[in-house]
Amino acid sequence: MTTDAASLVTSPSTHPANSGEVLAFIHIGDLHLTDAKQRNFLDFLAIVAQIEIECASMVDLVVLPGDNADNGLPGQYALAATALKMLSIPVHAIPGDHDMAQGGLDAFYAILQSDLLPHSKTIRGVRCLFLDTSGSGHGGPDFRLGPDQVAWIDRELREAKQRNESSIVFTHTYPADLKGDGETAAFNALMAAYDVALVDMGHTHYNELGNDGRTIFAATRSTGQIEEGPVGYSVATLDRGIVSWRFKALDDAFPFVIITAPADHRLLRRREQAIDGLADVRALVLGSRAIVRVACQVDEGDWIPMTLAPDGRIWSASVPITSSRLVTVAVQAFDETGRPGQHRIDAATAAYQPPVRVRNGSDAASVGAWPDNGIFATQLGPNRNGKPSS
Repeated sequence: MTTDAASLVTSPSTHPANSGEVLAFIHIGDLHLTDAKQRNFLDFLAIVAQIEIECASMVDLVVLPGDNADNGLPGQYALAATALKMLSIPVHAIPGDHDMAQGGLDAFYAILQSDLLPHSKTIRGVRCLFLDTSGSGHGGPDFRLGPDQVAWIDRELREAKQRNESSIVFTHTYPADLKGDGETAAFNALMAAYDVALVDMGHTHYNELGNDGRTIFAATRSTGQIEEGPVGYSVATLDRGIVSWRFKALDDAFPFVIITAPADHRLLRRREQAIDGLADVRALVLGSRAIVRVACQVDEGDWIPMTLAPDGRIWSASVPITSSRLVTVAVQAFDETGRPGQHRIDAATAAYQPPVRVRNGSDAASVGAWPDNGIFATQLGPNRNGKPSS
């Protein structure tokens, strides 16, 4: 397929105004399910149970990013479907190359009861696009969109822009991995033309964040084939155009805090997201126990109480900022038992000069190690960008 990327750019990029709502989702990395006796299925059961008990009232959706069934077999999908019955939150599953191991996706659709792909859903003012890049292979990494899906993405993103909606794209892999003629360039052009906030992915088997200066690329490590770090899942938010992402290890205690604004300097998508005099600090706190106190701190300053929004989800406070370049913002929450949870970022002020970013839809835009957020940058995994474990 040959695609003229320039023809897909129908109007200059503008920035959606966004509502005051925060979209929050959980990403459970590639499952690679085989049979019920394997550790990955037991981990998946534990993850699903934890999400339902601790997070269900606070997040909008759960995403399975592909490679759900290691061999694309009906029995393997049945394991996933059995576990997912515990969840009251909407689940959106997309396929990966392993889901195509039997040469088609009949079992994927029949047993997971996924909507026919591609499809979109607008949640809290954010247009979410769910793609099928599984190609026509038999389990090999033959990632393709096809001309019809490229045209569909263009239509969906154009309509989202016309409605002043932000947008997130869910796909199995980095755009640079697409094999179709001109598809990588076409995909990248669409992300730029319509100011897509986030491309959320699986496939890598390790946690990684990329930032090309306009779009964040987030990959969450595998649940089923673990090369590095503890098993868990990622929590991501989109707050008025600001992307936040943090990995939650299964064994880590609650409450779990994720700062949704301001943007960490690694995830700054445009200069106007930098702090200029006053920081609107906002955070989502997950956990089943009642939260009794939340406060924020800038650098080594005083802890400032935060208030809960009427919707019962987001805690916030306005904090004056006098420092230059980067400031450390921390949010700490205490539940009714006195147990604390904390998240810390390094936010950019107007004086911060972001680095020049690579814009080719690959891991060349990686922000590197971020251990506090669960990113080790060892890139241990079997895929194109992965490094051997020894």
